[in-house]
Amino acid sequence: MLSIPHMIVVFLVVLVVFGPQKLPELARSFGKLMAEFRKASNDFKNAFEEEMRDLERQARIAELKKQVAEANAAADAATRGITNPALPAPSPATSPLAEAAAHLSTDDFPVERPAEQTVPRLDAATHETEASTAASKPDPEPTADNPPSHDQQQPA
Repeated sequence: MLSIPHMIVVFLVVLVVFGPQKLPELARSFGKLMAEFRKASNDFKNAFEEEMRDLERQARIAELKKQVAEANAAADAATRGITNPALPAPSPATSPLAEAAAHLSTDDFPVERPAEQTVPRLDAATHETEASTAASKPDPEPTADNPPSHDQQQPA
């Protein structure tokens, strides 16, 4: 950039060459030219940045499509029973989860039963109280004719 003494010399040369009558008109023209130049450079910069964002967005979309395709291929392979060669196959004998599952039995899980006596709600109607006490009574133990309900089934 020009220093202050250089700018003074340029101003004096312009004043001598163009004269004091033309100087304001030249300054206005120069100001308009600089404004147009700034506007054009900002438009160019914005267009360039927009194109870069579009390219980045397209790259992200392509990467996401690739990941979705890989996930779909892995899911298809899993449903067919084919393991992904890129991933190590889990060995059921050495897996800590498999060892823990082998030691568990159905007796390890407590079975929760509803309380024998229920307290009726004070704001409930009489028929609602009777229905809720009848519904809260435990079902009899399942027999061959009466299979257990979903709530009474123990996990396998």
